[in-house]
Amino acid sequence: MSTVLPAPSQPSSWWDKLHLDLFLLAGLFLLAGIGLAILYSAGGGDMKLVGKQGIRLTIAFTSLFLLAQVHPKTFYRWSAVMYGVGMVLLVAVLLLGDIGKGAQRWLDLGFVRFQPSEFVKIFTPLMVARFLSDRPLPPQAREIALAGLLILVPALLIAKQPDLGTALLVCSSGFAVLFLAGLSWRLLIALIVGGAALLPLAWHFMHDYQRDRVLMFLNPEQDPLGRGYHTIQAKIAIGSGGLSGKGWLAGTQSHLEFLPEPSTDFIFAVLAEEFGLIGCLSVLVLYLAIIGRGFVMALQAQDTFSRLLIGSLAFTFFVYVFVNVGMVAGILPVVGVPLPLISYGGTSMVTLLAGFGIMMSLHTHRKLVPS
Repeated sequence: MSTVLPAPSQPSSWWDKLHLDLFLLAGLFLLAGIGLAILYSAGGGDMKLVGKQGIRLTIAFTSLFLLAQVHPKTFYRWSAVMYGVGMVLLVAVLLLGDIGKGAQRWLDLGFVRFQPSEFVKIFTPLMVARFLSDRPLPPQAREIALAGLLILVPALLIAKQPDLGTALLVCSSGFAVLFLAGLSWRLLIALIVGGAALLPLAWHFMHDYQRDRVLMFLNPEQDPLGRGYHTIQAKIAIGSGGLSGKGWLAGTQSHLEFLPEPSTDFIFAVLAEEFGLIGCLSVLVLYLAIIGRGFVMALQAQDTFSRLLIGSLAFTFFVYVFVNVGMVAGILPVVGVPLPLISYGGTSMVTLLAGFGIMMSLHTHRKLVPS
């Protein structure tokens, strides 16, 4: 049973002609503006840092706009090609990639240096959604096994770099498609139990620094000036913010350089210290509004491919936020997952907003039918 993608609808407003979702776009712009303000403080008032982030945001929002114009049939037809290109690039990284900070994650083409794993976070759910939308749902054991293979191959290649944070995001985006396709709760629980049973085996294959992160998550006070330093300082920054915070540019943990990586992985701690609980909750509510809008768009989809893909991309955005905030708050181990649209970064921001562009394309190209 093949999926039936909708024919283009007749635009009824200016926003429809641009194939943009006004609510979602406004939320993303607001979040990006907040991110620039926090980054300015986290970077010690370095306008050069903010300027670079602004250029990356411009590129990212341009990719969102361009992908929103693409008809869903194009994503459907080219999903297998994009997935194949992603696998080739991941293999190229292992063979020819640049090494930085002990990891081999980048390809340098001379004029551009990028992480192919960031693009695979989109290519994988695209491929899995295409695969499952062509078959009867809910998926049977054979389809589940093949879809699982499509997910695990890129995840293992990324974990080999090593980059467990991105591998986790690839797995979550792929398995979100499976779940939305009608995976039974019984089988889901069995997969979780099976995964938990394999944890001792995974521990055996971990690098030493990855084992240290798990141990420090369980007891960071064991090495407060060494391996547990990141987590302890982040907690101090969060706690010192109190209810309303110390004020913008008035944080001490980041400005006095106690807080490590304040512009990237631990920027949420800067937000908590300067704007307190009120500021943190406000930003989290904005994140939830964006995620909620994504799931509403998935519910309104009129074909299986669109529903699975939109839901998966919205869930991946949720995982980004949950993992980063949980890491900074000390309820999850430290992994390299940025805070979306707030952490300083390039490729991850472009791929995130590219995903939202695909979501808007799938949503705004729906065929209008009577309710």
